[in-house]
Amino acid sequence: MNLFKEVADIKTSDQLDLPVPEAEYETVVVQPSEFQEEMVQDLSERAALVHTGTVDPSEDNMLKITSDGRKIGLDQRLMNDLLPDDPGSKLNACVNNVFRIWEEGKPEKLTQLLFCDMSTPKKDGTFNVYDDIRNKLVARGIPGEEVAFIHSADTEVKKKDLFAKVRSGQVRVLMGSTQKMGPAQTSRTGSSPSIIWMLAGVLRI
Repeated sequence: MNLFKEVADIKTSDQLDLPVPEAEYETVVVQPSEFQEEMVQDLSERAALVHTGTVDPSEDNMLKITSDGRKIGLDQRLMNDLLPDDPGSKLNACVNNVFRIWEEGKPEKLTQLLFCDMSTPKKDGTFNVYDDIRNKLVARGIPGEEVAFIHSADTEVKKKDLFAKVRSGQVRVLMGSTQKMGPAQTSRTGSSPSIIWMLAGVLRI
């Protein structure tokens, strides 16, 4: 960092004092399902084996356990896609809120940005968070062309076209990961009013 400072002029947000929109933060809390409670108990047992050294690190370790915990916290089907779709899950709570705001924001063509760093879109038919949310929103009545994935814009030309549609209200729900749709990209959505949702795999029991 010191070497970088020799060739760069660093300014913090306090020093720049740029105008920023006022944000209202809302944390949506949901209750775990019985399946999630059982899986969390299994994580605890796995962690105990790792700490005592009774399991080979190549078979199980805290990194794997932490990763599985994030999956369980986001949606139980990420651990086993044969498990039922819990009506009270984070995904369904998100779908409910997104659809409600989509309806309320029709006059303004309100834009919603959904960030999710796990379970990105796949083309192999397996369960993933992105397709699940999109399919449910479309089933409720949102036109398919109004729900887009940042992953589909794999060139600068496509990104430019996608963000133009977001600014104009042609795309009103845009989903992406932090890496693909971080601050540098989000700023390109322009000044249209927006709601930002962060889907995180955090589970507290």
